[in-house]
Amino acid sequence: MNSPKTFYGWWIVAASFFTFGLAVGLPYFGMTFFYDYFERPLSEGGFGWSKRTITFGLPLGTLVTLWVGPFIAHRFPPRRLILVGTGLTALTFLGFGRMNGNSWVYWLLWLVYMTGNIFSGGLSHQVLLSSWFHRRRGTALSIAYLGVSVIGAFSARFVVKPLTDAFGFSTALQLMGALLLLTWPLVLFVMKDQPADLGLQPDGDSKPVEETPLLPEPTSAPSIFGQKTFWILIVGGSLSVGAVGAVSQHLKLILKEGGFTDQAVLDQIFSLTLSVLLVTSAVGRLLVGWLADRFPKRHVLTLTFLLFIGALPFLFFLNPPSVPYAFAILAGLAMGGDFLLVALMAADYFSPASLARALAVLLAVMTVGQTWFPYFISIVREQSNSYTVSLAVIFAAALAGRAVMMLLPKKPEPAR
Repeated sequence: MNSPKTFYGWWIVAASFFTFGLAVGLPYFGMTFFYDYFERPLSEGGFGWSKRTITFGLPLGTLVTLWVGPFIAHRFPPRRLILVGTGLTALTFLGFGRMNGNSWVYWLLWLVYMTGNIFSGGLSHQVLLSSWFHRRRGTALSIAYLGVSVIGAFSARFVVKPLTDAFGFSTALQLMGALLLLTWPLVLFVMKDQPADLGLQPDGDSKPVEETPLLPEPTSAPSIFGQKTFWILIVGGSLSVGAVGAVSQHLKLILKEGGFTDQAVLDQIFSLTLSVLLVTSAVGRLLVGWLADRFPKRHVLTLTFLLFIGALPFLFFLNPPSVPYAFAILAGLAMGGDFLLVALMAADYFSPASLARALAVLLAVMTVGQTWFPYFISIVREQSNSYTVSLAVIFAAALAGRAVMMLLPKKPEPAR
């Protein structure tokens, strides 16, 4: 009869569902709720910032902290990184709630946020779960990523808006930061860095194992940078997540320009649209994980691409006060594959010894694409004075990303 320890990997997955969701889903999707509040004039309680000012903080923080993942994050155990990362993100939101409209303070806080995001986000959770699972890695990672969507959806509808209605947007931001600390008990008392800590092997095998290093020894940088697949994943993945990130970062502002001008109606429609989008993306993540374990990942990538470009036209034809359900459902399903599919592909092309280093670089650079492309879209919006041109540019980026991914070899290169 199997020992309860045999199934402990799934406790790690369950804990990751909540820690990943709180560390990434709550702050990333929740922050966009406040963008139009920052845009409001000083006379109406806002800061009077432009779209470019509002969206500049995230890409700036990403660029300045780009070195953190490749040079620091992979050197420490995942649990420790998640603890430190969520603490930094909590401090960031405390700062967001207490800033007085100084844009430089706002931008500096994003540097702290991105450091926390690198420590407690995709890299740590993917390295952790990749240590616990081999055969069912796609399913395990999809469940963890599911937490980002589910908790993001729940918070958009039942946390961020109610807190803002009750206490105002400044206090709501601070309370969001406090909620992030709910990750700490799970990390301290449930998570383990590797199966060897419990005398297990990946996928719950209860065979005795020899002591192994906490993290795989990384290969040298040239061995990673010398692989063509590495650069294809970086370019194609960055374009793809950049297009998705542009839509999610600008969604509330797109709705406002599309005719949702009353603040109460805009808050209501945005929180509902985001909730539907994220709930659907939760289904999409499970579907992507299941399909990726059974079919070629390039075909799954094509499916998510088609869903995304099929969703964009619905933002051209908003009909206030109706909720854009068709957009939310299609885009949500497409979001199920963003970082998850690239991480799964990387696991196919890189050996266990080089995976942590490869993911550290891949995820860092893709995050640059995910954050700087929305800022570029802000510039396009200001120059064109309309989101119509901006959405066309987003469409083109998604198309280019899928085209680059077609260059991936059908069979993984020999692991180095």
